[in-house]
Amino acid sequence: MGLTQGRTGAAGLWLAGQALLQRGSPFTSAPLLFCLQGYEGLVEGGENIKRANWLSVSNIIQLGGTIIGSARCKAFTTREGRLLAACNLVQHGITNLCVIGGDGSLTGANIFRTEWGGLLEELVKDGKITEEVAKKYCHLNIVGLVGSIDNDFCGTDMTIGTDSALHRIMEVIDAITTTAQSHQRTFVLEVMGRHCGYLALVSALASGADWLFIPEAPPEDGWEDFMCARLGETRSRGSRLNIIIIAEGAIDRNGKPISSSYVKDLVVQRLGFDTRVTVLGHVQRGGTPSAFDRVLSSKMGMEAVMALLEATPDTPACVVSLSGNQSVRLPLMECVQVTKEVQKAMDEKRFEEAIQLRGRSFENNWNIYKLLAHQKIAHEKTHFSLAILNVGAPAAGMNAAVRSAVRIGISQGHTVYVVNDGFEGLSKGQIRKVGWHDVAGWLGRGGSMLGTKRTLPKTSMEKIVENVRKFNIHGLLVVGGFEGGVQLVEARGQYEELCIVMCVIPATISNNVPGTDFSLGCDTAVNAAMESCDRIKQSASGTKRRVFIVETMGGYCGYLSTVTGIAVGADAAYVYEDPFTIHDLKANVEHLTEKMKTDIQRGLVLRNEKCHEHYTTEFLYNLYSSEGRGIFDCRINVLGHLQQGGAPTPFDRNYGTKLGVKAMLWMSEKLQEAYRKGRVFANSADSACVIGLRKKTVAFSPVTELKKVTDFEHRLPQEQWWLNLRLMLKMLANYQISLTEYISGKMEHVTRRTLSIEKGF
Repeated sequence: MGLTQGRTGAAGLWLAGQALLQRGSPFTSAPLLFCLQGYEGLVEGGENIKRANWLSVSNIIQLGGTIIGSARCKAFTTREGRLLAACNLVQHGITNLCVIGGDGSLTGANIFRTEWGGLLEELVKDGKITEEVAKKYCHLNIVGLVGSIDNDFCGTDMTIGTDSALHRIMEVIDAITTTAQSHQRTFVLEVMGRHCGYLALVSALASGADWLFIPEAPPEDGWEDFMCARLGETRSRGSRLNIIIIAEGAIDRNGKPISSSYVKDLVVQRLGFDTRVTVLGHVQRGGTPSAFDRVLSSKMGMEAVMALLEATPDTPACVVSLSGNQSVRLPLMECVQVTKEVQKAMDEKRFEEAIQLRGRSFENNWNIYKLLAHQKIAHEKTHFSLAILNVGAPAAGMNAAVRSAVRIGISQGHTVYVVNDGFEGLSKGQIRKVGWHDVAGWLGRGGSMLGTKRTLPKTSMEKIVENVRKFNIHGLLVVGGFEGGVQLVEARGQYEELCIVMCVIPATISNNVPGTDFSLGCDTAVNAAMESCDRIKQSASGTKRRVFIVETMGGYCGYLSTVTGIAVGADAAYVYEDPFTIHDLKANVEHLTEKMKTDIQRGLVLRNEKCHEHYTTEFLYNLYSSEGRGIFDCRINVLGHLQQGGAPTPFDRNYGTKLGVKAMLWMSEKLQEAYRKGRVFANSADSACVIGLRKKTVAFSPVTELKKVTDFEHRLPQEQWWLNLRLMLKMLANYQISLTEYISGKMEHVTRRTLSIEKGF
């Protein structure tokens, strides 16, 4: 049985339940039930516990909140309340419970499980159940999924609802920015986070906020003077706005709350700036779930059911968690204990320790924000000059990466150049020196502020080398093209000028670069495709008995089609990496034909643009139209370049910012190593790398090594982690499939040491 509990109201929360139900129903004989209104429904029983079926959760993946309701329940905090809940569970034959909620809800679930035997004994004693019934249901299995927009549960990289909340915050910040610039205003934005500053921190990092207040890091005494000086300095340089972000639980060093109204009054009184306060409140909890939350919830729901099916009486209550891009299982009480230690550290004013206990990702976010928010004067000027350029098709997040790289390079004391129009601009000498403030305001901009071209360096290598020599460039940061980096490295033997430090930040919506699990821009592209498909589904649902064939971009890589397909509940997604035949197409048509006999009379089929040489989008349209005649009709939508446009998502802004910082710090280190006798000479394999996220760590992979594992004809890595998602895509579309290939999440432990490991973004 699944229930949602607490006040999270997190967008995408019940998606986990959808995956839970759709995994459980076709493959197990045991019934699946909803518990309405969380623990309250569990205690009250009756109509609050109801049977679920496949159609119960069809067409809800785009809905926010939770369709089965959630409520605080004081009764469940008492043994009497838990006794009633146990009686109701036994009456329905329930021995497996999936709880979606925060740490309080999950702690309550573990107490319930611990007391289970005693509760049954008491029910037998009171004559509520027989000894035979008690013996039959003697053990209760618990699996938790963390639904909390605060991302405050230790042990998991991201909780359900957090990414959607960040989307709401960034939408507001982007809208407010235009108003603030027009009127030269200062805006104080209060976001949720009574005990955890994650939302405030990431939104500040993703928006370039001037000042930030979070409960884990109270400002030093006298912060009022420092903040006002910072804001005044920003305005004196010509900036027309200031953004201050404050978590609702912000405090000073003495534990005294810092309110948004106090900050506003301070700015008005000391600086005379026109200042406004915006309290986002429950806006952050609502709205359509982001693609990340939809996929995360579906993965977690599937893993939760597998954990329940595999549980034994000796299995501890666990939480299904995200580690990098993998599902893992964590002992519930280990997570709860470490989470409580964070609050204890804050209560005892051990703030640095509190930040560390939040995990390495939180700590990195905090350190990077401090690096980028205000210009630091380099201790000394170095001899190094670095150039940054964008290559390939535009990808959201490119500007965030360039901004952070420029600012870190300057703070390191380097001379930093930017190049317009990629390698073509490098060959034409479109190179200019930039300063700290030249990249202000770039974070939320889509596309490429520098301009980008698909041109590869081999077409103008001589001119590129000439300009590298002319501008005395010692390091080259390429945001985009992996193939261009390969060509430059291969030319080192011919041109000594190319024996410099090089780093490639993968940026492509196709997510087809080797050496990384995620490329810059792919999250924004998936969300753009998802939003279009949501509208298409709505059209199909209104028309009834209509199937849409939707073509996505991605070249030969099926990442966009697959992940978008999961996020929108597609009936099929055709990709090059998962070969299909006419027999598969026939099975898909028959599947949709059967579906039209149910209450869900609409279909959505995604096709990656190069998934098959002959089975084109037009072919699929003709096939489905012909075979579905009299049952359903068809329409075509080619999403095209809308997938490359739009403002970057919070993920891509944050990801680009971090990659830019880490790439520039790595290049600085390599330049020091390669500096000999007044010059830089770098020709080792590890002096030209691709930076990427591999599972849960940032890795630098030599370009020459990645070349060996790349299919250049189809522009694909030889191994792609996301292919494992194909199984879930088919399962959620209600295909009867074998789960022998499903790899269950491993049981891991949560300690201070594991929290200090470099985590994903």
